Amino acid sequence: MTSGLAIVDKPAGWTSHDVVGRMRRLAGTRRVGHAGTLDPMATGVLVLGVGAATRLLHHLVLTDKSYDATVRLGQATATDDADGDVVSAATAADVTDVTEVAVRAAMSALTGPIQQVPSAVSAIKVDGERAYKRARAGEDVQLAARPVVVARFDALRFGRPDAALFDVDVRVECSSGTYVRALARDLGAALGVGGHLTALRRTRVGPFDLTTARTLADLAALPDPVTLPLPDALRAAFAVRQLDAAQTRELSFGRPIEAAGLAGTYAALGPDGSAVALLREDDGKGDGKGDGKGDGDGGDAGRGDAGRGGSGGGRARAVLVFAAAG
Repeated sequence: MTSGLAIVDKPAGWTSHDVVGRMRRLAGTRRVGHAGTLDPMATGVLVLGVGAATRLLHHLVLTDKSYDATVRLGQATATDDADGDVVSAATAADVTDVTEVAVRAAMSALTGPIQQVPSAVSAIKVDGERAYKRARAGEDVQLAARPVVVARFDALRFGRPDAALFDVDVRVECSSGTYVRALARDLGAALGVGGHLTALRRTRVGPFDLTTARTLADLAALPDPVTLPLPDALRAAFAVRQLDAAQTRELSFGRPIEAAGLAGTYAALGPDGSAVALLREDDGKGDGKGDGKGDGDGGDAGRGDAGRGGSGGGRARAVLVFAAAG
């Protein structure tokens, strides 16, 4: 079994768990996970980790993402997407009054750092239970707003399938934890006509985009469905530090090594090119413990930046050691 990543172009109608199950059969192991869910109606980039690479996934969950989507103005649904029942509909006169200029202005107000209330049918846990389970059981789920960053929310095309509906094709670039469904809902609310998603395609997760994604059928036809072995995956997602034999040995024993002046979390490869660890540097005063925290949805705290920082006599400590896993 090869440890590494498979970048899947998820088909519509499949849950992320369905895709994981299929990959388990293809790879012949249960050690498969994903770096951020996609709703069943959504398509596009789903990053899967196999074997030792499953330990890498929460760092990839934290990366920024890009989407192409279609927002339908004129109707609000119970799930903020096309899978839910329509709960309100605007009149044809009200929808006709909505102009392209007004749509772009409302989108601009939803761009940048914002406080967003996630969809009630999201996977966020409320007292240990997923919000969508509570919502589908008839509970009135109220989720708190949380900070997200919408770097881009642009209108690409407009269309009016009938007098009471106004479709907007959009492109979104956003931080971890941003719900595109919630953007559609809030755009419709701001315009006074309601809104929901009718299509969603994830085009990028961090450094991985549709150009590297394969369909499940494509992966099934390969002798090995892992398209990015672990060292290649690390090179794609993080700044890289090449270690010598002595440094590799020290890390395998759980000891820190000298700093190299790299900022953020970065990858360390052994003399033979094998994956050794993820490292983070301190100023010599830290406790060497990684926080291991993510938001469970998808941001960039785990992304290694190639920017330089002064080493100042600090130490590079392991956030995650692959060598210890064998």
